[in-house]
Amino acid sequence: MNTVDNDPIEQIKLLLDEAYKTRIYDLKKSTLLANNALIQSREINNTALTGQSLNRLSLFYMIMGEYTAAIEYAQEAIKHFELLNDERGIADAKYSIAGVYYKTDNYHLGLVYLMDCLVIYRKYQDYHNQARAQKSLGTIYEYIGDIRNAVRAYESSIEAAEIIKDNNLISNAYNPLSGIYLKQGDINKAMQLIEDAIELKNESGDIRGLAFSIYGRGKVYTKTGEYQKAERDFKEAMVIHNRENDKLGNAMALYKMGVLYVEMGRNDEAKEILQNALSLSSEYNITIIKFKSNHLLYQVYKKEHNTEKSLEYLELYLQQKEGVINTQTLQVIENYELITKMEALKNDARVQMEKAEIMEKKELAERTAKMKQEFLSTMSHEIRTPLNAVITITSLLSERSEPGEKDLFDSLKFASNNLLLIINDILDFTKLDADKVQLELHPCEFSSLINRITRTYDSMALEKGLKPSVKLDRNIWESYEMDETKIVQILGNLISNAIKYTEKGTVKLEVKKLDGDEFTDTLQFIISDTGSGIPPEYFDKMFQSFSQPKSITTRKQGGSGLGLAIVKKLIELHESQVVVKSEMGKGSVFHFSLKLRKCLTTSKPPVKNFYDLNNCNILLAEDNMINALVARKLLSKWGITAEHAKNGIEAIAMSQSKTYDFILMDIHMPEMNGFDATAHIRNNDNPNLNTPIFALTADITAEHQAEYINYFSGFLRKPIEIDKLHAALAGG
Repeated sequence: MNTVDNDPIEQIKLLLDEAYKTRIYDLKKSTLLANNALIQSREINNTALTGQSLNRLSLFYMIMGEYTAAIEYAQEAIKHFELLNDERGIADAKYSIAGVYYKTDNYHLGLVYLMDCLVIYRKYQDYHNQARAQKSLGTIYEYIGDIRNAVRAYESSIEAAEIIKDNNLISNAYNPLSGIYLKQGDINKAMQLIEDAIELKNESGDIRGLAFSIYGRGKVYTKTGEYQKAERDFKEAMVIHNRENDKLGNAMALYKMGVLYVEMGRNDEAKEILQNALSLSSEYNITIIKFKSNHLLYQVYKKEHNTEKSLEYLELYLQQKEGVINTQTLQVIENYELITKMEALKNDARVQMEKAEIMEKKELAERTAKMKQEFLSTMSHEIRTPLNAVITITSLLSERSEPGEKDLFDSLKFASNNLLLIINDILDFTKLDADKVQLELHPCEFSSLINRITRTYDSMALEKGLKPSVKLDRNIWESYEMDETKIVQILGNLISNAIKYTEKGTVKLEVKKLDGDEFTDTLQFIISDTGSGIPPEYFDKMFQSFSQPKSITTRKQGGSGLGLAIVKKLIELHESQVVVKSEMGKGSVFHFSLKLRKCLTTSKPPVKNFYDLNNCNILLAEDNMINALVARKLLSKWGITAEHAKNGIEAIAMSQSKTYDFILMDIHMPEMNGFDATAHIRNNDNPNLNTPIFALTADITAEHQAEYINYFSGFLRKPIEIDKLHAALAGG
């Protein structure tokens, strides 16, 4: 008697193996087999097999476009594998979740989940799943326009598949690579790859994969003008996708059929089939097909001179493309919206309290203001703390990365810093909106400052083939009392905006002296471009928060929509106004005037090098273990020994036992916060009564706590700005 027949565990394993093999030609059968495996796994209470069955079902539902079910099964699988500490099981579940994200509208989260999977698959030398993950990564890179990394990911997928001699996985990567070569104009190479893919799919019996390969060949035939062959391939692909219930594949084929019919001049058929593509992609949230179909319909109706219809589809296209935005950024904006709602609640309360006593009104206003301040403090800490680890670790790792990994680290650094800039915009605007910001004037060499600001954006302009220029009035004084940080914010936002919305021509900064006397000068700052211009109807909105003109904004411009709102408030802080002139298709000019007090140029102290801090001993108070590890690693590069305290109480105890050269104090810590710990060290007899103490914190409101500010030698923000940290310690 066959022992497998009597062993329920082996029976379930056979069901799962058969379900996975069957997926390439009969997804319905695969789903049925996996469901049976799940039922039997639960009957015998086997956690591992239950998790594996859930993973299989999640994968199959993801392929079929049943995304809600796919996520639910994957999340349930993760719970089972966490109980078993099964990393590979968790990675498999995350792979399905990643598939849902990048096939709908969240490429960034798809990228994060796939990177997590890849780490685990590499750890266990799982080349089969490495090939799958790399192919999916290539798809995401291609969606977001990073073609170089897309090609590398596809090639890595092929390399992993070749190690295990899996021709089916090799052909999976051939499909998209063929599409890239087609876009680059290498038609022969594109056709050769896709024909190889079709041959391999026929050999393996992968019917689903064959449909994608046939679809890819249809794209090549469309490019070469062999329209009948292209139409035949697209129809054949759709027959298979319909039979296999593959929603993504079907939507892709419908869209490409629409492209084909437009090429052939069969506009009525194109419109009909594109409506089918829209219907399917809307039902299953296949965002990329949705906005591509709307864009093609816009072009069709534009050619037919149907202005109303063409504008309708253009608006839909722009809205949907703008909708493909990083979920983390949306979460930040949602947090800002909470603050806005709190402000609205305060105003409502004030109306209701008009009949009450004046003291009650004052108490309500103070309570709401405190609530708003506490929320801003918590939000800045909670968002910036994990970013500190990401940005600092990336910076440290990139210094010793292999050449092949540099692009990945550069992409990660860019994405992290871009998110940080958006967060900083929101937090800065919130402080400005709450009148929490004041000018901090210091002597500043004017021409040097202007040169530093403009050099920052030179590469951004040159990448677009623009000619940046700077013109300074020769009568401008050498140095003025200025708030350098705020001038950088004002000019930086205006210059970067000008570059963003200019595709050819020039971006120019000019500074003129309008008036002056013995003590002050009035300078006019003019930022002009030859860009797309600003619609007249947008003039009244452009300086509002989260406002961007839809008619000229595309995904590549991006941003939080706060730049001009911040510019307006910072210029008003200088008791001035920003003025704008613009003409559609010809460009825009922004200008404002500042009255600045003259001063003498101050000599700069010599910059100290890293060796000045060698053999220093620092007390690091930090409750986040990852951030503590990162900070100690960074400090060790400068020859500094850092002793770690996990909270304020430990920091006080350690400060009583020995003298430190510096203390770096986090603010938000359990047991005792950094404010109280620093106050205790300053007010009680101990060896560090006069030791420099720097707040190293993600809380942007920390430096505005008046009762504590004199206890600190300075405030340093997280994410750690390495140069500023070093300068603070070296100057201490």
